[in-house]
Amino acid sequence: MTPDEYLAWEATQTERHEYINGEPYAMAGAEDRHITVCGNLYMALRQHLAGSPCRTYMADMKLQVDASACYFYPDVLVTCSEADRASPHTKREPLLLVEVLSPSTATFDQGGKFAHYRQLPSLKEYALVDLARRCCDVYRKGADGLWVLHPFEPPQGVTLASVDVSLPPEQLWAEVD
Repeated sequence: MTPDEYLAWEATQTERHEYINGEPYAMAGAEDRHITVCGNLYMALRQHLAGSPCRTYMADMKLQVDASACYFYPDVLVTCSEADRASPHTKREPLLLVEVLSPSTATFDQGGKFAHYRQLPSLKEYALVDLARRCCDVYRKGADGLWVLHPFEPPQGVTLASVDVSLPPEQLWAEVD
């Protein structure tokens, strides 16, 4: 399937599909803890960035990685790009991407997906939220272009330097059993 065929096909689907190496992959539903943490992050980032040129999206916003002709649905995406603001269905220039790990996606989110995401010139930070361990691994791109891991272990919250915000654990994990 070509990227154009995928986009036309995806627009007619009732379920979301990511597109990787010419193949569509159905997105599985998420459990309540996953959705709650995504919502907590979305709300905190949206409030923090209110009044700025940056926009926060979650779950249903498509991300295009031009370098590998792939499309993903990150759990949370922040972009400050004028071009992205003009594009209602697909974003291409994120500053921050967040994935909440689940048993079925963790390996891909940490490896293959991150390899695709690293091809985005605008990306400054990639956060992986581990529900089981209640911790976050944040990768930040340095001035030298290298990605450096910044782990946040319990009882810490998480600091997202790309958008200059620190979330305490009670905000990140609010209403998560």
